Order: sequence, then C-alpha cells, then structure tokens
Amino acid sequence: MPINIEINLRIPRVKEPAKNADGYPINSADVRFIREMTVPELPKPGTPMRLDTQAGPPLDCEVTRADWNDGQDRFIVYCRYAKRSMPNDEYHALLNDPGWVMRPLL
Repeated sequence: MPINIEINLRIPRVKEPAKNADGYPINSADVRFIREMTVPELPKPGTPMRLDTQAGPPLDCEVTRADWNDGQDRFIVYCRYAKRSMPNDEYHALLNDPGWVMRPLL
C-alpha cells in the first residue's frame, strides 16, 4: 500500500548560495527543502533515495530518520544529500523546482 510522506532534505554548503530578500547569502545549514511524495513503503534509516527535480538530475540522498507527525497525519522522512558538495546545476534545479519548498529552521 503506497504511503504519503513528507521529505525533509538537508543539503551541504554550496559555493555560490542564493541570496535572500535582503541580499545576503542563504546558509544551507539554516534551511531545509520540503516535498510531499508517495512511496511504496516507508524508507528505513541508512537507505539511499533518489529524489527528482523538475529540470535537473535526480538528487542522491540518504535517509537519516523517519518520524510520525500526528498533526500532519503522516511520516516525515529526514534525508541528507549523499555527497560532500552539491554542484550548482543540482542546487539551482532544487531551488527552481516548484515541488520543493525551502523552509527556514528558525
């Protein structure tokens, strides 16, 4: 049975980060990228995942944990980008994809 989940993606620092409304670089440690998706089964910690972007290559990630959220009535699956650095094309594909929402941690 398919499961509706929310992906909470952490990415590494990028060389040329996007700027916020005030013109300051966005620190990737201070934001997460959120997306809803349906999966055939709940991914377990340590499991690799490929997450699609609309106009770029898929992002290789690793599941770090999955928690049930009563308020949203679904699992939130926490992932981190699998590589130490993120190429600009992947970063901009993630930023410009309307399916992904950048959410500040604070």
